Amino acid sequence: MVPAPVDLLKDHDVAVRMRDGVALRVNVYRPPGRGPFPVILSVHPYGKDALPRRTRRGWRLNFQFRIMNQPAPIQISSETGWEAPDPVAWVARGYVVINADARGAGTSDGTGSLLSDDEARDTYDLIEWAGTQPWSNGRVGMLGVSYLALSQYKSAALHPPHLAAICPWEGFTDAYRDFMTPGGVPERGFSVIWQTLTRRVARLSVDIGEQRRRHPLRDEWWQSITPDLARIEVPILACASFSDHNLHSQGSWRLIEQAGSAERSAYTHRGGKWAVFYSDDAQRAQTAFFDRHLRNLDAPALPRVRLEVRERGDTVVAVRTENEWPLSRTRWTTMHLGNDGKLGESAPTAVGAATFRLRRQAIAFSHHFDRDVELTGPMSLRLRISLDGNDDAHLFVGVEKWSDGQYVPFEGSYGYGRDRIADGRLRLALRDSLDALTPLQPGEVVDADIALSASSTLFRAGDELRLLIAGRYLEPFNPLFGHLPARYTPSRRGNAVVHWGPGASALTIPVIPG
Repeated sequence: MVPAPVDLLKDHDVAVRMRDGVALRVNVYRPPGRGPFPVILSVHPYGKDALPRRTRRGWRLNFQFRIMNQPAPIQISSETGWEAPDPVAWVARGYVVINADARGAGTSDGTGSLLSDDEARDTYDLIEWAGTQPWSNGRVGMLGVSYLALSQYKSAALHPPHLAAICPWEGFTDAYRDFMTPGGVPERGFSVIWQTLTRRVARLSVDIGEQRRRHPLRDEWWQSITPDLARIEVPILACASFSDHNLHSQGSWRLIEQAGSAERSAYTHRGGKWAVFYSDDAQRAQTAFFDRHLRNLDAPALPRVRLEVRERGDTVVAVRTENEWPLSRTRWTTMHLGNDGKLGESAPTAVGAATFRLRRQAIAFSHHFDRDVELTGPMSLRLRISLDGNDDAHLFVGVEKWSDGQYVPFEGSYGYGRDRIADGRLRLALRDSLDALTPLQPGEVVDADIALSASSTLFRAGDELRLLIAGRYLEPFNPLFGHLPARYTPSRRGNAVVHWGPGASALTIPVIPG
């Protein structure tokens, strides 16, 4: 922790009037001099004044830092809010930094509605205010992690004239599919903590937890809080990490793939969230991006993809640039499930099946590579399945790396350092659509597609890829060796039968030619 310099220029609790007259309040950090300066804005419900504070025992950080494991050290100033850019660092680079309390949060007036069109209009008004102040050069960018990323999408889609670029650093784009109910399976761990936290720190007109109970399917209510990514046209630098697939990773990639922006770049990694966000390399990328778009410097555009390839959690084997995502040279390879728990490129000629208890067991299939292989991109599983004693199931799929008979761990969400390469979830009755239930009939055999998270992993010759399929989350829920606080609703009791044979049950993997 670095104390802020005593001469830091900070305008505290500046009132900004919204179009309906409600006052939102912001903290403005300014470089010395008259400017004008480019502006970086963050908007969130967590309280702009919830900053690290000095105690007799040293600095006390936001409690979120303390409840989530930090796999690597970070250095921030005492003016750095939760999930926010460090204003001291950005002021030193010649930027004005604005940290804004959303409506109903912190010292702002009114009652807020998270992820809503109303919130987006407030952010639009804040952007336009920031772009027309005497110290502003008229070009505003947005930067921040998680909710400070989410607040950028809908407002950018409204095309505020003074918004010049956005940098959403790990932020989901669909609250139902990415966070609350991925694959139709309710998340009951971190999402409950987040709902409780937001109710405590902000006055809100909509209880998202109650809405989830009222809207278990992805209906019009969920669509109303989902941004139209195609309407975003300003340049984008998005962090699309491989280590946050319980929260943000899939949504970040969806932004890169679907946004209407002509210039959009992805910064990938598989490290700890905060250690990377505040790292020198990430700060250089963010600065180069904003210098280009907020200062109009004659600087080259960032690469479409900054790709980081890992061999294991603590071993980066390559950092390189790519021109598209998924990579155009990808050889999509089908690995067929077969007898004796094997995964092979040759389709089985005979049919087979394996049964497991939905709440207590899993089945595994594996493949050993005979050469070095890089897998970069998303995976997917086509599963032929039937149920016994149930008409629905929550399916959980994981892809692991094993080497010399040992599990190879990777960084995961919440600073969890023992994660798998990729995972995915699906409520079987929502296999055709997330907005309509289709329970299985007794004895019915169906095909279900399960999308898995993206990764970039090197397998050496002899390494094993292992596929797991279960009816409950693959990790225990405890603070010692489990995946706290992620928690997903398991299946009801019963058995599942996975079938294989010609044209049935296969994992598709993204092989990158050497």
